Amino acid sequence: MTASLGRAVRARLDELADRDGLPAGSAERLARLLGLLAEDTTAPTSVRAPHRAVDVHVADSLAGLELSAVRDARRVADLGAGAGFPGLVLAVALPGAQVALVESDGRKAAFLARAVEAVGAANVEVVRARAEAWWAGTGVHDLVTARALAELPVLVEYAAPLLARGGSLVAWKGHRDAGEEADGAGAADVTGLEPAGVVPVTPFSWAEARTLHLYSKVRETPSRFPRREGMARKRPLRASA
Repeated sequence: MTASLGRAVRARLDELADRDGLPAGSAERLARLLGLLAEDTTAPTSVRAPHRAVDVHVADSLAGLELSAVRDARRVADLGAGAGFPGLVLAVALPGAQVALVESDGRKAAFLARAVEAVGAANVEVVRARAEAWWAGTGVHDLVTARALAELPVLVEYAAPLLARGGSLVAWKGHRDAGEEADGAGAADVTGLEPAGVVPVTPFSWAEARTLHLYSKVRETPSRFPRREGMARKRPLRASA
């Protein structure tokens, strides 16, 4: 499956593994993921070509390791896991962490199951559920991640009930948006989180704006959360909530 990736892609994976101090064998495991992405026409992403995916997906996911909240995580929930980014890449990078890839779409969840098998990720569980309906995950995670999933106030509401006190939400975003950040802060105040910083990252040389938005859980989430399915998107919490 990985023979067709080419020398440049393999060299880039080796470079990333070296840069981020990944465990031995990680580059080959990530190569298998890129191979599956390229060959499986059901892969739920428009970026499947290995020479682009190695940066757009893998390097971008690994950028989260710049945060200690990510590097030190031991129980992780990746929301809207899609094709496995960042959750599955982080599971390879952090073999001591238990990672739940939470995905409500059946086709995407089926791809994730194949991807987990391809990389041999024994520390990963694929959860086919909506984040706000996943009661088994309530209050037990020290890290929730989300990439290209929703606006910040929606992500905050999804994450808050899943996090243990002291845990963190890390959201992968592009350009900063003052209004969205204000709404995220408002949602955090309501749900027991607080903003803990925005970190600009450059996961690859031709990246445009890339930011990691960090929130910390500082108190218990009120019992009225999570709201019923779909409400976080339909009526997101705003700065005035």
